[in-house]
Amino acid sequence: MPIKVCVFDAYGTLFDVAAAARIAAAEPGRAALAEAWPKLAEDWRRKQLEYSWLRAVMGAHTDFWQVTQDGLDWALEASGLSEPELRERLLALYWELQAYPEVPAMLARLKEAGLATAILSNGAPEMLAGAVQSAGIGDLLDGVLSVESVGIFKPAPAVYRLVTDRFGGTAANVLFVSSNGWDAAAASAYGFRVAWVNRAGLPLDRLPGKPHHILSDLTTIPDIATP
Repeated sequence: MPIKVCVFDAYGTLFDVAAAARIAAAEPGRAALAEAWPKLAEDWRRKQLEYSWLRAVMGAHTDFWQVTQDGLDWALEASGLSEPELRERLLALYWELQAYPEVPAMLARLKEAGLATAILSNGAPEMLAGAVQSAGIGDLLDGVLSVESVGIFKPAPAVYRLVTDRFGGTAANVLFVSSNGWDAAAASAYGFRVAWVNRAGLPLDRLPGKPHHILSDLTTIPDIATP
């Protein structure tokens, strides 16, 4: 089946989620963060995801901004850095995440090839709008889909269904791209063609569904989508 739509996870796939902690650590007066930021960023992201999964299982949905704050609070306490000013700075930076360097050119190539492009994310609509604007990629996207329209986080099948509800066609017409192994597995099990952007060189997750392509960055996505 030909690919008609390329859909991207947002955080960690298009946008560098470690950037907030890395940028804050380089600012004057943050000596305590200079060495601690990699672990802080890792803990923050891990708890953010864990809380989304647990809330889905518990039937206790809240939006991703609340989950992001809760994950940061845990990570700051674990690092001994529970300072209100630092917390506010990190959250402000999260709203201004930049895209990975290859993203604008990659999206432009997809658009030139006549494919629809979209984001499908756990992110709340306001968060995603801020990131898209900050990265300057709004004119390269045909849609920004948030789980808030179904009230449950990925990897619930109802989330992936948002893509075909929005763009039509079948799951086989979709190339789904994510840097999260669990997301790639779930999207493949749903029926999408899937590219896993394995930036960290991690092992394949032992889950139903396997990615069709494993990449180190997003550069070759247009080649996969338009063979």
